[in-house]
Amino acid sequence: MAGGYLALNEKTGAMVEKYLLDEQTLEELVSVFSLFADKTRLRILSVLTVTPTCVTDLSNLLKINQTTVSHQLRLMRNIGAVNCFREGKIIYYSLKSEVLGDIILKGMEFLS
Repeated sequence: MAGGYLALNEKTGAMVEKYLLDEQTLEELVSVFSLFADKTRLRILSVLTVTPTCVTDLSNLLKINQTTVSHQLRLMRNIGAVNCFREGKIIYYSLKSEVLGDIILKGMEFLS
């Protein structure tokens, strides 16, 4: 058993070690992927993939109360997944990165 690997050869083991994630990256990825582990957040993300939207419109589209929408958006902002901007009295939320929308689309591809 060279290099401490049971089934991997030395070259493959070294290559795999190069791609292992450090603790900070793991924590950040867990936060990002937690976005997709909640039905409400996933539904909100799917709307924001199409267009920036305000809390009232999200609430009406998804048929959930505004408090729940606001709570989920706050969590999403804390993770760094959404931006917000004001137009007059209305605050709109948008995805910080199109990559989040791409992940949803890839998930749908995986299911088909």
